[in-house]
Amino acid sequence: MPSPASPAAVPSAARDTPDRIPFRERRHDVDLLRVLCTAAVVLVHASAAFIDAGHRTTGVLGDTAGRFAVPVFFAMAGWAALSGAPVDDESRLLSRLGRILRPMAVWTALYLLCAYVTGASGADTGEEAARALLGSVEAAFHLWYLYAYVPLLLLLGVLVLVVRRRPLPRRSLALLVALAVAPALAGDVREITGLALPGWGWSVPLSTVVYAVAGAALLAAPRLGPRALWAAGAAVASAALAVYQLTVHHPAAYGSVAVAALTFAVIGTVAGVRVPERVRPLVARLSDASFGTYLVHLLWVRLLVAPVAGRLPDGPWAPAALAVTTVAAAALSFAVSLLWGRPAWRKWLG
Repeated sequence: MPSPASPAAVPSAARDTPDRIPFRERRHDVDLLRVLCTAAVVLVHASAAFIDAGHRTTGVLGDTAGRFAVPVFFAMAGWAALSGAPVDDESRLLSRLGRILRPMAVWTALYLLCAYVTGASGADTGEEAARALLGSVEAAFHLWYLYAYVPLLLLLGVLVLVVRRRPLPRRSLALLVALAVAPALAGDVREITGLALPGWGWSVPLSTVVYAVAGAALLAAPRLGPRALWAAGAAVASAALAVYQLTVHHPAAYGSVAVAALTFAVIGTVAGVRVPERVRPLVARLSDASFGTYLVHLLWVRLLVAPVAGRLPDGPWAPAALAVTTVAAAALSFAVSLLWGRPAWRKWLG
């Protein structure tokens, strides 16, 4: 998104997903961090529904509380790729990409279908489907994360293979070069033909790479200092971010100073924490279900959170309503993801 695990407790290779990759020793603290971040993503999107309904202060504060989630996911991805479970060969790397792209394609199609059936999207569904090949679309806007994660995973995987002096990963290098030159090529095609091509979404900002590398270093470090100090830093960074988002700009960029400070403080607070043995199986199951939860949760936000936010009158009830609907949406999303927990289903649904 920890103690040794038996082979049976380690996720199988068939269940690789973003930030959930099999490794020799199960990191229960990383499992906990992954579950926390997944719930925080639900909170961020539920908060957006409240903002759209006119409850700005409540929505911004809710967004602030979960703003660390996406950068921490990139940090966990960097740790998995560089330290936790680095790839041994190119086929392993390409296999991981496939385990991300299959559910990504399935859920993009499902969200586009829902938009078509409900008439929620103003654009032509076929046009939106074509645009989804180049970048995330409104019907499945939360999948933008994967458009950055896939190139990041590819880049880090190729670097690992080069550093380890493995055979030249020709296909991965060709794909990496294609992703690198595609934005300029798309611009040239747009200029020459006059076609209104959508923007290119398969790219990795520098801040994302830094989160991945710095997060890998923090999560791999044997000791990070007093946990209470990191928690205090997280509280201060969260307060600063709330002030910034309420008075300067919302949403804050993931590469902003306040978000970065909150992100690393959260990692420092949770990394290395001892998860009680009695709850480890539950935390591990929820962690394994986190990718599916991330993919499906937007449906529950739209079906449950948005209607409540839209009908809620002005007053002091908004924070309580946000909390209750977020918990409900997160619980339903985790439950649905756990229901399709068999590897054959996870292969396509995440």
